Amino acid sequence: MFDNTCKLIAELYSPDFATWLLGEPITLTKLSPTELSIEPIRADALILLQSDEVVLHIEFQTKPDEDMPFRMADYHLRIYRRFPHKEIHQFVIYLNKTKSEEVYKTTFTTRKLRHEFDVIRLWEQPPEIFLRTPGLLPFAVLSATENKASTLQQVAAAVDRISERQTQSNISAAAAILAGLVLDQEVIGRLFRKDIMSESVIYQMIQNEAEEQGRNKKAREIAANMLAEGMSIDLITRLTGLPPEAVQQLQQQQSNE
Repeated sequence: MFDNTCKLIAELYSPDFATWLLGEPITLTKLSPTELSIEPIRADALILLQSDEVVLHIEFQTKPDEDMPFRMADYHLRIYRRFPHKEIHQFVIYLNKTKSEEVYKTTFTTRKLRHEFDVIRLWEQPPEIFLRTPGLLPFAVLSATENKASTLQQVAAAVDRISERQTQSNISAAAAILAGLVLDQEVIGRLFRKDIMSESVIYQMIQNEAEEQGRNKKAREIAANMLAEGMSIDLITRLTGLPPEAVQQLQQQQSNE
């Protein structure tokens, strides 16, 4: 939920992110990961944005990932293969404070290959960076602020000054969601109006995810009953829409029980 919220905000307000990360308010369009390779690639925590001259690759992470250096090198090569004449900028943005050494790694090396990328640890960034533009407001509470509740109050005040209703709704929802990493829901609920947040595309995304999870849970329950009746994995897959691997996992769980 946190990663997807960041991705959507970066997509909707790409000039704000370009100003922050690249130093100029370039309008960027979304680039689908499938355009980079025929092979399926992990895309749950990344967003790719592009202009005529630049590709901006951002990975949002709530937890450290030891595979990150390899993934960044892998993506760089995929992007370069597709756009050899564009500048490629890569950033890993860690949301949640941690003592793990993984969040300090900025290179991938083998015997004859070295690749470098940028890492931003939000808890080390001054809050002023994120209070300047609407698209970055949701990240202020995760920055190097001593009083997170007070900073979130500043964010809420800045959101109230946004005249465009949809932007106000989107930023409210994103700020409330990301604040959940560091503050109690009671504090968050006092600062952001639910009626405004419910109009956001982010709120709708969460609702859709919840519905999808509910459908998936029901499908797994049905598949478990079918397995108990001795039905084949192939038939269960066709009837429930679950992938064969998920049905096999359920079968293994039943065997272990």
